[in-house]
Amino acid sequence: MHIKEETIAILKQFDIGNKFASLPVLPKASVLIPLMVKNGELCTLMTLRSQELRTSPGEVCFPGGKRDPSDGDDVDTALREAEEEISLPPADVQVVCRLVPIINKSGLLVTPVVGFIEESFCPRPNPAEVSAVFTVPLHLFTSDKDHCATHNAAGMIHSFDFADPDSGTQYQIWGLTAMFAILVAALALRRTPEFDVFDFEDPLSFFQQILLRRTSKL
Repeated sequence: MHIKEETIAILKQFDIGNKFASLPVLPKASVLIPLMVKNGELCTLMTLRSQELRTSPGEVCFPGGKRDPSDGDDVDTALREAEEEISLPPADVQVVCRLVPIINKSGLLVTPVVGFIEESFCPRPNPAEVSAVFTVPLHLFTSDKDHCATHNAAGMIHSFDFADPDSGTQYQIWGLTAMFAILVAALALRRTPEFDVFDFEDPLSFFQQILLRRTSKL
């Protein structure tokens, strides 16, 4: 089986569907985790937020943002934001699954939407929101080589250093973006991370328990 089809079959097993629709009402957001096969290996597309943005300027993230009243669901939000930020047509995304949402530091319930895009996609970033677009091999997020972790009141914060071979630019990928990347990489590659992160035997239950604990306090 081709690597793309095999990955899709694996990830679809972890699709949450509308499992958390009954959670207490929280402001919602979604990110698109765009996967592609590049030079025979799984990669993901990431962006660098513009320095002009009020929140998290200059940070690496996945395309995404807050739910709009016109969005029908989390998938609509992720696809709309990706089109606005990097000119990725929704029709060019093969949506695979939605994974367990995580509450971010601003109190948003952020749902990761995983989809495949073609390697030939040529991003046209909106300069008001995005200053760079680059691809990262998924295996980076299971290796300890360029990884470090620190603790704060919210728990463990993971960080990765990545040197883009196409531009020579050095990027730091951390926080919620890094956590989503670790989760997708571990599931898609069926590889246990080389560092302590979550219960790899049942990672989605791990995140579900965290989510339910936090929402039970609302």
